[in-house]
Amino acid sequence: MKYIKLYESFEDIDSICEKYGIEKYTINSDGIVDVDDDVYLSEKRLTKLPLKFGKVSGSFTCDTNQLITLEGSPQSVGDYFNCSRNYLTTLEGCTKSVGSFHCGSNKLTTLEFCPRSVSGYFDCNHNQLTTLEGGPQSVGDYFDCGYNKLISLEFCPQSVGGYFACSYNKLKDLYGFPEFFDNNINYSGNPVSEILDLFKHKRLGKVIDLLNEYGVVQQDGKLVILDRLEEVFYTLNIEIPKEINLENYEVY
Repeated sequence: MKYIKLYESFEDIDSICEKYGIEKYTINSDGIVDVDDDVYLSEKRLTKLPLKFGKVSGSFTCDTNQLITLEGSPQSVGDYFNCSRNYLTTLEGCTKSVGSFHCGSNKLTTLEFCPRSVSGYFDCNHNQLTTLEGGPQSVGDYFDCGYNKLISLEFCPQSVGGYFACSYNKLKDLYGFPEFFDNNINYSGNPVSEILDLFKHKRLGKVIDLLNEYGVVQQDGKLVILDRLEEVFYTLNIEIPKEINLENYEVY
């Protein structure tokens, strides 16, 4: 069967499906496998996916392996796609149509090639991301980009249905922060936390909007202009704290 490039015969594909407990599958003429069920490939010591997948109606999990590529990933996944805890430096080849997407605990420096929209959650925590460029623009549930190396939230999703987590990055300024949230955001472990904690999570979306509008943080996140910060308190009718300690900033 010369049109099967990866395998000698359909029997080889049958054998691989049996080995990994894949059921309810259909082999297309090009050797791509559709599965009307879940595919569970977690903790199999895989360095690459054993088949080329087309449509998977349920979930597709290939986490906790030794993958360095997502070549062979399903073209669409009905539920969630989980490729976390591998050695991935790129998402090239990953599924583009999916319910939820989890690529945490890899070595990613970019979200390029990821799905642009997910109806469920999107989790890319514990990577080496320095930017959210290329990431999803619409997330139906929560978005978690914590424990990376982000210095800005530019390119963050335009809409998120659940909570937004950006904890333990290197965020010093507020540009790019999602203004559509009030209290449903975890920003702990960032230099910018010092500023936002002064407001005790009150009307957080409005706080971020005013801090940016008044230009409170200047010089690429190095300087805080104190009288402008106080003006935000006045505008929001919030009492100014007796002590304002901003160790991560120069205060003018």
